[in-house]
Amino acid sequence: MSVATPSGGKAPGPAEPRRIVILRHAKADWAEDSDHERPLAERGRKDAPVAGRRLARSGIAIDLAVCSTAVRTRETWKLAVHELPERPRTVYEDRLYEASLGEIIALLNETPDDVSNLLIIGHNPGMHALADALAGEAEGDLLPRMNRSAFPTSAFAVIEFNGSWKAVEHGVGRLTDYWTPQG
Repeated sequence: MSVATPSGGKAPGPAEPRRIVILRHAKADWAEDSDHERPLAERGRKDAPVAGRRLARSGIAIDLAVCSTAVRTRETWKLAVHELPERPRTVYEDRLYEASLGEIIALLNETPDDVSNLLIIGHNPGMHALADALAGEAEGDLLPRMNRSAFPTSAFAVIEFNGSWKAVEHGVGRLTDYWTPQG
């Protein structure tokens, strides 16, 4: 990912958890374009800002957003980020498009340690697989609810963990939030 350090950032202390916010792109149109070039559908253009508002209410200050280069992910982020109190540094990452779980974890491992809260915007099945794989624990019924819903468009999950980004692996975190626009 080769990401520069956010200005003024500092590594979290030993008691401060890091957070990964895993956001699936909003509903896309089934246009005749290539899959990579598919734009958002009308419902997606409505749901993406709602996801942004809900993320803003979570109080998580995103330090860095890593977004797939696909049109639908870029459009989702453009609509969602306007709802956040502060716009984080954003990196558009080709490797997120059609990435496997292992490839996504490898990208997370490249995150600079002064990033406390990372937002990743991508595609299924990768986003659901990532949230499920990292959640070694979960609050309440969040994990079964996430898995029953199959991580629909515009959904996001928040995983907290302690330690370095280089140590992100299966079961490392705790699922602390899961939201979908359908409730």
